[in-house]
Amino acid sequence: MESRSGKSSPEISSMENNTKQPFIIGVAGGSASGKTTVCDIITQQLQGQQIIVLSQESFYHGLSEQKLSRVHQYNFDHPDAFNTEKLLSCLMSLKCGNKASIPNYDFKTHKNVSPERKVSPSDVIILEGILVFHDPRIRELMNVKLFVDTDADVRLAHRIYRDTVEKGRDITTVLEQFSIILQYSKFVKPGYQDFIAPTKKYADIIIPWGRNNQVAIDLIVQHIKTKMGQHDICKFYSNLYVMQSTFQIRGMLTIIRDAYTTKHDFVFYADRLIRLVVENGLGHLPFKEKQVKTPTSAVYIGVEFRRETICGVSVIRSGESMENALRACCKGIKIGKILIHKDAGEGEQLIYQHLPKDIADRHVLLLDPILATGNSAVQAISLLLEKGVPESNIIFLNLISAPQGIDMVCKRYPRIKIVTAEIELGLNENCHVIPGMGDFGDRYFGTY
Repeated sequence: MESRSGKSSPEISSMENNTKQPFIIGVAGGSASGKTTVCDIITQQLQGQQIIVLSQESFYHGLSEQKLSRVHQYNFDHPDAFNTEKLLSCLMSLKCGNKASIPNYDFKTHKNVSPERKVSPSDVIILEGILVFHDPRIRELMNVKLFVDTDADVRLAHRIYRDTVEKGRDITTVLEQFSIILQYSKFVKPGYQDFIAPTKKYADIIIPWGRNNQVAIDLIVQHIKTKMGQHDICKFYSNLYVMQSTFQIRGMLTIIRDAYTTKHDFVFYADRLIRLVVENGLGHLPFKEKQVKTPTSAVYIGVEFRRETICGVSVIRSGESMENALRACCKGIKIGKILIHKDAGEGEQLIYQHLPKDIADRHVLLLDPILATGNSAVQAISLLLEKGVPESNIIFLNLISAPQGIDMVCKRYPRIKIVTAEIELGLNENCHVIPGMGDFGDRYFGTY
């Protein structure tokens, strides 16, 4: 095929390699909702990690003399009160592994003073502030987004205490600022309703009751540790791809993990997740540029996948649950099968194989919903390599993967790609995936 330049278009890789980057946690919520307390608890429980805590308040614009003369009328709860471009620049610098200069904002004078605070790159960056979810460019940098949801009356009491004790403002001025008529009604409440509350929809997790909900915070810290485990292992293996988590994906994973989910619901939601994993895996196939003429007689420049050069291989029996999704995405695709027997004494043994005769000339989508120890995967991949399949032509598709299995497969076969929906905490003493979802084949096919 030729491009517009008249030269042949080379096959293009559809994905870029992952880069080593910090894990960024965003903590938003109303003024004095308990964001700082939540950040402190997270910091205390993430021991062993290098952590930077950044406050959006450091990025307030310094006030001019004219604005200072009317400071009681200045809205500190409006997006325009913050130097968002400076905040974005600092985050990008840290994300790229460079040092950043954080402004030093004086709450008594409402000005930025010298010197700025120099911070170095770190494993974890926690960014807290009332409007840290307002700008989409900053949201996109975050790995986890938390919203601290606290009653308005409680927030008002906290804010008065904070501004008098922690920020050294005069009590008479503060009470005047936060009287129901002047400050709360004019700025704080409208600012929350107009700008802060709407960003709640972007949060991955909402923490009700703020600093008093220790149980919720503990659960969230565990969630963060799980996500950090995924993030950290992706730093080491550029050939590992974890699907972008959404509420839909997390909800479906919750259903199929539930021990009390019926077989019918398990199959329904497992099929939906499998379809997403397969679609994601297909996105890693090479493609060529293609021009087509649309019904409006316009020319559209798109891409073309060579579907005749791919095939699927399922690891019997759990892997067979993924075959229908692959067929639905790739009409007429050839699918081979591999049966591997797990023997306590002799380990993993290849029992049966039935593969396309021309498999060496194809890209192979290897199907197995659970990657646990990695032993079965190694057996399956070894067989494909013996059949002449180039290692870089293998894409291994899973629903969930344990770090131990990822380590084994990626270290032995660094050129294959692994695509998974979620990375687990690990394996228990019986080599079962934790938290896992039980025996996938038994639950899917109803054989208990």
